[in-house]
Amino acid sequence: MQSSPQQPAGTAPLAVLNGVLEHITYANEDTGYTVARVATDRGGDPVTVVGPLLGAQAGEHLHLEGRWRNHPLYGRQFEVRSYRAVLPATIQGIRRYLGSGLIRGIGPKMAERIVDRFGVDTLRVLEEDPGRLRSVPGLGPLRTAMIEQAWEEQKAIKDVMVFLQGVGVSTSLAVRIYKAYREEAIKVVTHEPYRLATDVWGIGFKTADKIAQGVGIAYDSGERVKAGLQFTLSQASELGHCHLPEPELVAKASEILGVRPELAQSCLDELVRQQGVIRDPVPIPGFDDGVHAIYLVPFHRAEVSLAAGLLRLRSVPEQADRLANFRTVDWSAAFAWLEGITGSRLAPEQETAVRLALTEPVAVLTGGPGCGKSFTVRAVVALAQAKKARVVLAAPTGRAAKRLSELAGMDAQTLHRLLELRPGGEAAFHQDRPLEADLVVVDEASMLDLLLANKLVKAVPPGAHLLLVGDVDQLPSVGPGEVLRDLLQAGKGTPVLPRVRLTQVFRQAQQSGVVTNAHRINAGHPPLTSGLGDFFLFAEDDPERVAELTVDIVVNRLPGRFGLDPRRDVQVLCPMHRGPAGSAALNERLQEVLTPAAPKQPERRFGGRTYRPGDKVMQVRNDYEKGVYNGSVGTVTTISPETSELFVLMDEDQEVRYGFDDLDELTHAYALTVHRSQGSEYPCVVVPLTQTAWLMLQRNLLYTAVSRARQLVVLVGSRRALAKAIRTPGNGHRYTALAARLHRGGTRLDAAAERRAQGRATGPA
Repeated sequence: MQSSPQQPAGTAPLAVLNGVLEHITYANEDTGYTVARVATDRGGDPVTVVGPLLGAQAGEHLHLEGRWRNHPLYGRQFEVRSYRAVLPATIQGIRRYLGSGLIRGIGPKMAERIVDRFGVDTLRVLEEDPGRLRSVPGLGPLRTAMIEQAWEEQKAIKDVMVFLQGVGVSTSLAVRIYKAYREEAIKVVTHEPYRLATDVWGIGFKTADKIAQGVGIAYDSGERVKAGLQFTLSQASELGHCHLPEPELVAKASEILGVRPELAQSCLDELVRQQGVIRDPVPIPGFDDGVHAIYLVPFHRAEVSLAAGLLRLRSVPEQADRLANFRTVDWSAAFAWLEGITGSRLAPEQETAVRLALTEPVAVLTGGPGCGKSFTVRAVVALAQAKKARVVLAAPTGRAAKRLSELAGMDAQTLHRLLELRPGGEAAFHQDRPLEADLVVVDEASMLDLLLANKLVKAVPPGAHLLLVGDVDQLPSVGPGEVLRDLLQAGKGTPVLPRVRLTQVFRQAQQSGVVTNAHRINAGHPPLTSGLGDFFLFAEDDPERVAELTVDIVVNRLPGRFGLDPRRDVQVLCPMHRGPAGSAALNERLQEVLTPAAPKQPERRFGGRTYRPGDKVMQVRNDYEKGVYNGSVGTVTTISPETSELFVLMDEDQEVRYGFDDLDELTHAYALTVHRSQGSEYPCVVVPLTQTAWLMLQRNLLYTAVSRARQLVVLVGSRRALAKAIRTPGNGHRYTALAARLHRGGTRLDAAAERRAQGRATGPA
């Protein structure tokens, strides 16, 4: 049962309204508040209904309970208190219901044919004798079987929904729970509700906790507190932390759960004994040596494994080095040959980086825009190929892989495709089945989170070289960890892993306002905003006006002055998702102008968004079954109500099929948060800056946004907001012990190497 806030005394009595949901005007994903139009069973004009309807779909026949009210601006409305979906009884209702896309294989035209054939008995035929559908023109055995399966699934989902609505779960979440557990759904929800937070996409601890209370689990039960501790760690991982200091974890979990810290501590001790979490005495900056770090098991395993894997690659014997011939190469001759084929000479910093990449098993290359990282990588690849080495190129995102491929002159893949990640996140390539490579180059390494970096290093074969390339001053990875920064910091004065930081901005890059201002911002200086042909500031304080101006610049001014395509060439990058000039609001505004509704054009509404052919969209989670990953951007090509499917052509030229119940995996991508843009590059970037995003305005965020542009940057907004972003460093250190593990292991390796060297000099001990 979905409930709205309790009604004040003295309001109108409860009433009942039955009808077909015709159109959703507005839906708020966070609160469930919806404005919709319902065609009532009594006939007449459709009625406006408002309230918690999130999850209801157009075409469904609804039984609504609530109150009538007269809104001073919008007139008479039905304020929903609760609702449930029911099967329609009239021919018109059945036709609308079947034609809504709820049943896979039946669209509006096919619904009309089926209802014309069976009339009011249509739903009974579907229930009792679906084989009779074959008598309908256009329905053969295969499509009939598809419809029969979809009908059975809908029935099972309805049973689950009836139960879940009784414990406060929305229809859309009920569908996901059913897909995860099928016939076991009600059993799991009743007896193990906290599993939902781990197993079901879109359900966090708070929703699972609400369900648990609905089925009678006490607020101070050990099961709840242990689940809350794991949730607190999971929440920290979403902020980038690999662990939490034990006192901080206990304090945060106690506050979230509303229980005494003593209870949280005792439940944590039990959770450690059960190995539900790991307690590890690693050094934590800002805490005494006696304070332990608490990890979720996967993050602890990954961090230990990643450190060990990097040290394993670093310590390979000379005779096993797959690029051993570079140890004796004539570098002057090699660089002269390189200059002959490229027409450009490497700077001293770049030469150092090339030598390290080809003589050291693991090396790190960092530097800002215009400092020659790309040309350095091209040089490394060219020299390796000249020696017949097998070179593998990869990047975390499709766009970054495309760019790497173009600059190196050979194919590059996303890391997910290179490693062949499978359902569950396991990789096809690993320590027992390594990649066939002598040199692995990974670009945009600032995006590498702990889990993906661990999978990558496991797959690098012994003796092969690994070169990680990225800009350490950009935002850290979306996932937990700050791998690139940890690798650069490991060992401090005596680095555990060889690294080069390119600092020289080349003459050609110096002529770019984008490159110049990126470096100014990174150094804490305000950008130059006048007299440049590729960097502009439109000053405006009012957030609503910033949003309007941003849309005008994208849709009209940039195409008019520079000939840019507003969908293909321009990307709006926002500091945050919410607010008048946040990515959510700007996506709505830009869609209405760039991809407006059109007569007879199919569209699909889901979770407060409407998807149309031509929409620019982004995948928001890894889907290993579809083979599409978090951050992939594409264009909606086809929407088929008949088969309840939507197709997206991704930037990697891969067409991906989405069922209508999979659309929670997509979001519009006309405007993205800066975090979502990592690893991508665009001809033009437009950045709205308002004081409503005050807490997110930080130097590395603005630097990342500006450095995503190849040709042109437009800042729109408040000078005060711009100044705040420039003077505010990044958001502090993440809790990670990778650098400490590398330093500790590297010290042991160095000591062992020294002992071996002494043994060679003096004879065996």
